[in-house]
Amino acid sequence: MSAQSKIEWTDATWNPVRGCTKISPGCKNCYAKTFAERWRGIPGHPFEFGFDLRLVPDKLADPLKWASSKMIFVNSMSDLFHEDVPDDYIGKVGRVMAAADWHVYQVLTKRPKRLLHALRGPLKQQATLQHIWWGVSVEDKKHGLPRVEMLRKSNAAVKFLSVEPLLEDLGDFDLTGIDWVIVGGESGPGARPIKEEWVLRIRDLCAKADVPFFFKQWGGTRKHLAGRELEGKTYSGFPEIVRAQVPEMSERRNKLGRLSHANT
Repeated sequence: MSAQSKIEWTDATWNPVRGCTKISPGCKNCYAKTFAERWRGIPGHPFEFGFDLRLVPDKLADPLKWASSKMIFVNSMSDLFHEDVPDDYIGKVGRVMAAADWHVYQVLTKRPKRLLHALRGPLKQQATLQHIWWGVSVEDKKHGLPRVEMLRKSNAAVKFLSVEPLLEDLGDFDLTGIDWVIVGGESGPGARPIKEEWVLRIRDLCAKADVPFFFKQWGGTRKHLAGRELEGKTYSGFPEIVRAQVPEMSERRNKLGRLSHANT
């Protein structure tokens, strides 16, 4: 079974890497670290080692085993482009995404330099596939907007922004070449505030650039009460979804066998 997700813009999560390190203000109240560290020291738990970065090769083939088509958030509990993830392992993740093409993959990073390197190297063949979406996190002007510029320079077929947690007014910025924008406020203990005018500016920029806009949440300590309506409307835009038909079980098994051989 897949790891079903409560994240509004995806169906499932897939974590062939676990753990990460903080690199910018958007990481301050990292939900993934908070969750993982609860289980540190519990023998046999997936997060026995807390949020220490670990490769999980046993999870690599999971999407090939999922018979129904899903939208998959890749490494919701890590960052595929962390400096401690080897290039060859990134390549293995890419080969799985290319082979299990009946899913849509959403790959998100705060490390755009490594992303660019990978899309020109171990992920060169995957960069142009329509069912794999490549995105960067954007939390503020200083750290977030430069990531947008780097993503724009990439050869990725589908590019998206996760503007969450939105920590300040980003002003007017260029959405040329961007295919999707998600916006959300921070949630959980210590959540930093978000202002409506910040969100409205981004919504209007998306409308002007004809970019699908998805407003995920207002956030806060009780995000379920705050909801996700903006000026009385729910925004759930998505880019064009392109994916293959789900193959028969025999073909999935063949793909799994070929990939297992290639990844050894």
